[in-house]
Amino acid sequence: MDSALIHFPPMGVYETLFKFQDATGKYMGTEGTHPWAQGFPLTTPVPGGPDLPTSISFTHAHLKYPQATGGIELLEAIRDYYNHFYSSKITTDNVAIFAGGRPGIYATLAFLKPEYRVLIEETEYTPYWDALELLGRDYTIIQSNPENRFRPTLEDYRAHAGHTFVVKSNPCNPTGVTWRGEQLKSMVEFCQEDGRAGLFDEAYEFFQTGEIESAMRYVGDIDQTNVFVVSAATKGLQAPGLRVGWVVASKSNIELFRNFSSIAMGGVARPSQICAAGLISLDRVDHARTGIQNFYGSQRERYGAALESLGFELFTGDGGFYHWGRLPGGLTADEFNERLFKHEAAILPGTLCDIFRRGANSPMANFVRFSFGPLNAGSFEGDVEILRAALA
Repeated sequence: MDSALIHFPPMGVYETLFKFQDATGKYMGTEGTHPWAQGFPLTTPVPGGPDLPTSISFTHAHLKYPQATGGIELLEAIRDYYNHFYSSKITTDNVAIFAGGRPGIYATLAFLKPEYRVLIEETEYTPYWDALELLGRDYTIIQSNPENRFRPTLEDYRAHAGHTFVVKSNPCNPTGVTWRGEQLKSMVEFCQEDGRAGLFDEAYEFFQTGEIESAMRYVGDIDQTNVFVVSAATKGLQAPGLRVGWVVASKSNIELFRNFSSIAMGGVARPSQICAAGLISLDRVDHARTGIQNFYGSQRERYGAALESLGFELFTGDGGFYHWGRLPGGLTADEFNERLFKHEAAILPGTLCDIFRRGANSPMANFVRFSFGPLNAGSFEGDVEILRAALA
């Protein structure tokens, strides 16, 4: 019987996970595998970082339906976080809670008025393409490829007139390129102009070299803007399994998200919210920011040196926990994965980060996103040996 539903392929990362499982009989990330294709952090304490909880205390009352607005503990913790670190002046009415960052991004695009055209970089986070296609959104590609070293400028955005809505991961997934300082301030100001708006996906906020930045530092009175800042407990707080994310925006836009939650989501699990509130509390999160930044900065440096010694041409920025580079010898990422599967390892092919979705004809066909997010300090030598063997 034909399905009554429209067919749609899995999100890019999962496409690789399923191929890996077919080839190895294992799910990537389980013990003994090498999950270089996946975007999750260590869920054990990093050197110099804080402890991570292994239990949650809650009462019978927390088993009731959660509030569509989000639990007050988490709303207050997020408010205090941005006001403390970035001198913003938001209230709990500027925060909406979602079951991870992706649902917040999806909801924003779902409610976007039809006159807005999305501006999105050519090389970006894979689910953006899925959301734009499923929602039938008009979008324009901003050049981000080897020709400009995956580093577009504000002028590339300004070239497009009319009602525009920027969608941008910062630091960028997969390239690690990070807009900061005056460059980030100028982009925020651009998104505040009449007829313009923008979403800043800051999942990798803690994973930056130098002073940690957020668009929230430059927003000013967020109630007078259509700026949306998205983050989650997934990466820097090292808790992807909680499935807790949030959007910071104007009160009027947050009201729409809370209405959406009452219709389509029913709120987010209270035990998860309680745990996330503790993770982002001010007496802990400064420790987490420093520990994550230092550990993953050292990982970025040594894996970068190793990949370059193996012949990779790296284009990586100074954020995130990925390396983005071109394979040596004309090898394609799909061919490289076939070799890596024999070692129970895999990378994310660059074609899946190509918003044009050009497949084998993509200029990213020889590019890979190598994730060192799930890797502990002791796996380095073994990782390099597998990479060397697969390139031989």
